[in-house]
Amino acid sequence: MTKSQELWKKAKKIIPGGSQLLSKRSEMFLPDNWPSYFQSAKGVTLTDLDGRTFIDMAYMGVGPCVLGYADEDVNLVVKKAIDSGISATLNCPEEVELAELLLQLHPWAQMVRYARSGGEAAAIAVRIARAHTKKDKVAFCGYHGWHDWYLSSNLADDSNLDGHLIPGLNPLGVPRGLIGTSLPFEYNKIEQLEEIVKVHDIGTIIMEPIRHQEPKNNFLEKVREIATAKGVVLIYDEISSGFRSTVGGVHLEFGVTPDIVVFAKAISNGFPMAAIVGKGEVMDAAQESFISSTNWTDRIGPVAAIATIKKMQKENVPAHLKRIGCLIGRGWESLGKKHNLDITVTGPDPLITFSLNYEKSLELKTLFTQEMLKRGYLATLTVYVSFSHTEDTVDKYLQSVDEVFALLKKAIDDDNIDDLLEGPVAHKGFRRLT
Repeated sequence: MTKSQELWKKAKKIIPGGSQLLSKRSEMFLPDNWPSYFQSAKGVTLTDLDGRTFIDMAYMGVGPCVLGYADEDVNLVVKKAIDSGISATLNCPEEVELAELLLQLHPWAQMVRYARSGGEAAAIAVRIARAHTKKDKVAFCGYHGWHDWYLSSNLADDSNLDGHLIPGLNPLGVPRGLIGTSLPFEYNKIEQLEEIVKVHDIGTIIMEPIRHQEPKNNFLEKVREIATAKGVVLIYDEISSGFRSTVGGVHLEFGVTPDIVVFAKAISNGFPMAAIVGKGEVMDAAQESFISSTNWTDRIGPVAAIATIKKMQKENVPAHLKRIGCLIGRGWESLGKKHNLDITVTGPDPLITFSLNYEKSLELKTLFTQEMLKRGYLATLTVYVSFSHTEDTVDKYLQSVDEVFALLKKAIDDDNIDDLLEGPVAHKGFRRLT
């Protein structure tokens, strides 16, 4: 047993779930065999507690490290900020500088608030929207975090049915009085939203403008029209999509503006930071509702965000992310055809992903992760592309994928997938409602 595996077993005894993030639990990747902990990370390379090195062709910290691990330019300004003091009775001036930068990128907006994580930033946005409209009910599309307002959608009139809407997101502990306050609709199914606003007095719509499918039949425009006609606050959750396809929100490429947009993850390259950017008349409601936290005022988050955004602008990072993601996606498709493997590749390119279209898809995913790990890669079916991923990185990665795809196809043909697994099957994540 490796040091990482020993520590993971210990962690599960003293930390509920073992980790603070569902997506970092070892069981989500390779139960009993995942190198759960790192001692150093640079670029796209990590070293685990046993001194083994791996190339990250998976989540890059589950999304935030868009420039790569330990980016020198960002780290330099953060270290300087630490030496200058990161918390004081007075405010740091970088809050204002960052707000001006975000408003330059989003000229439709006039005001900015901050938090330090995506889920809480989405909750703040919903609070502001409810304060502005004086209406409780929220229509949502996509994943928006762990807070009560969102998980309340997984409460049912019959408590035995709790959790059925979005499997994997258990609402245990969420007040049952919130039943019926958050109502889901699926992406590209405008008729579902039309029915919701017809039946319910909705004050807020929150959605991911894009995830792994493009908007069809003017879907985003139609949502905007409904929100405007009904006096509803439209929130775009760009915690995952923001600052990948363009410097700013992906909604800028679609030409459809929300009333509020929420950013986190890629905005600061791994340092805790989140921003709620919105129209002045809506954001003003934040002054009427108590929204306040000491750690939302630290200096590191704004400093890291400013440095990250400026480097993205200087290096045209989104163009790189798209190009590398496209190379990975095309590589998967080509190798899938080569080995007669039934896979489906979906974008967007900076968040490129593929599915294994088989009855034993979860077992095959586990086998893929297991075999790629043997070849020195942290790998799953999705790659969060970073600026540190190069064409050479992709070429070498695809050489290993070629070998593993051949192994998967043989396992399917020989009907011995389970026999090749060296541990339990990976756990399922929650099912996204998109």
